[in-house]
Amino acid sequence: MSVSVYDNSQSAIPFLDLVTPHRELEAELTAVFKSTLSTAGFIGGPQVEQFEREFAAFCDASLGIGVGSGTDALRFALAAAGVSEGDVVITVPNTFIATTEAISQVGAAPEFVDINEETYNMDPVKLRNYLENHCHIQSVTGRLISNRSGRPVTAIVPVHLYGQVADMDEIMQLAATYNLIVIEDACQAHGAQYFSQAENRWLKAGSIGLAAAFSFYPGKNLGACGEAGAVTTNSGEISQKVRMMRDHGQAKKYFHQMEGYNGRLDALQAGIMHVKLKHLASWNEKRRAIATTYAELLAPFSEWITIPVEPPNCISVYHLYVIRTKKRESLRQLLAEANIGAAIHYPVPLHLQDAYSHLGYRAGDFPITEKVAGEILSLPMFPNLTRDEQVRIVSNLAKHVERISASAVELVGV
Repeated sequence: MSVSVYDNSQSAIPFLDLVTPHRELEAELTAVFKSTLSTAGFIGGPQVEQFEREFAAFCDASLGIGVGSGTDALRFALAAAGVSEGDVVITVPNTFIATTEAISQVGAAPEFVDINEETYNMDPVKLRNYLENHCHIQSVTGRLISNRSGRPVTAIVPVHLYGQVADMDEIMQLAATYNLIVIEDACQAHGAQYFSQAENRWLKAGSIGLAAAFSFYPGKNLGACGEAGAVTTNSGEISQKVRMMRDHGQAKKYFHQMEGYNGRLDALQAGIMHVKLKHLASWNEKRRAIATTYAELLAPFSEWITIPVEPPNCISVYHLYVIRTKKRESLRQLLAEANIGAAIHYPVPLHLQDAYSHLGYRAGDFPITEKVAGEILSLPMFPNLTRDEQVRIVSNLAKHVERISASAVELVGV
């Protein structure tokens, strides 16, 4: 397949376009703002309650609780589920630090298992190996204990990274075997689906574990105009606890059953997301169509460019479109010179971050994560990205392939 060559003096292709959808929805969003001003209902109230119901329904969950951010959502969900001081929570090192911050901030410690090299999500085989060979059952209490830290293992946080659900059947089965809580980090997976063989049906992200955390940071598939998040759950007990935690531990004003946080969802943000939620399914479909076009255009370069893998039991919503390539930095520079945005998610795995040096992990502990961290690059992905823009992006990727293939030929000739 030939790829047209474009003049690099053309206008910039952003990594993410947050301007266009807000222009398109400006009248509706302005009406939300005016309504909020006229009622002075800035915190809680009907707009928040309406959005909570709508978003829970969108996720096929019974209950939704709006909170201040995705980090709040995960922290509150873990705490409400009973994860506490001295526990271990299993997650992956290939994610944003908010995942592990939430674990640490409830007093627990993250311990990691490596990812699947195709999906970049938690590898159930490695999870099983961790549980079987790096933990033991305490004879007195029957609790699962980490050999690494001597702490009880109480929960698993699978991350539905880049918009694709982790392999939840295997994870849920292992959790049931070892009596572990599962809290989904669905902060990048609004509307993503997973076909469960165990239940013989499609399940939405946010409806599978005991609870799930979502972020509505502006760049997400469903984004606020500021910070916002939500917990989804089918548990009334979890819902009640999260509602108290987000509001200083009170179920009734000035009557505090626990110490809580100031983690409430603003009514204005809830109103904005109520407007946007009506468009989320179509925006997700556009992202999937863009991903299909990328796969078609990048097919001739499969020897040099690894594109995302979507297993047949997953429907990804492509929060990010992440490729892998050798000499990534030279590609990113080439794209920048062509006025094309690109980003890296995430260049330094969490187990190698200074913030977690006290955990004692070393380079080489999670080889798949470390390998992909040096090769991943996120290409532009947003619902109004055009095919012509994608062709222009891939034409510049073709130049990158020419360079690295020429380098490989030279190396062989030496």
